[in-house]
Amino acid sequence: MFRPALRMLGVLAAFELVTPARAALAQYSPDRATAVEVRKEFLADLDEGLQKKFLALAEAIPADKYSWRPAPGVRSVGEVFMHVASEYYFWTPAVFGATPSPVVQRADSGLARFERMSSKPEVLKHLKEGFAYANQVVSGLDEAKITGIQKVFGRDRQIIQMSFVMTSDLHEHLGQLIAYARMNGVTPPWSK
Repeated sequence: MFRPALRMLGVLAAFELVTPARAALAQYSPDRATAVEVRKEFLADLDEGLQKKFLALAEAIPADKYSWRPAPGVRSVGEVFMHVASEYYFWTPAVFGATPSPVVQRADSGLARFERMSSKPEVLKHLKEGFAYANQVVSGLDEAKITGIQKVFGRDRQIIQMSFVMTSDLHEHLGQLIAYARMNGVTPPWSK
């Protein structure tokens, strides 16, 4: 495991220790220092781990493999990369209670339309621009906005709790793309 993920795992373990039960979760309100540390670790994992690997994999996979999909009805290589970019533009800011980018429409049809723009040049462009947007928005949030309980998707949520959900989902897509790459004879550059 790389360093940011280990640090984030430690923060999560500490968070779980101070949260005695799920019922108490709604009552627990993390202090400012904890919330700021979790945001810092989230952004470090996003930058040092995920984004670098997503870009390296996107570069390594040949353009003619971007339309490959493991089965009918499953996202293609390019569509998975664009799904990741959509998470940078939309879901990452949203789970922190920030404004998503207008580049991706929230409606399912808007997300599907965005994911279909899945050529290698589109993927590289949106991975870079989506990441820059997410990083700018999340790092620029006022500390008070990430502390305690906030309304996210109409429900009371802890922003730090939602950041773990987002990290988990992005790591899942990285694993998916690693499998897609290997099924197409591409070794992830960091594994060579």
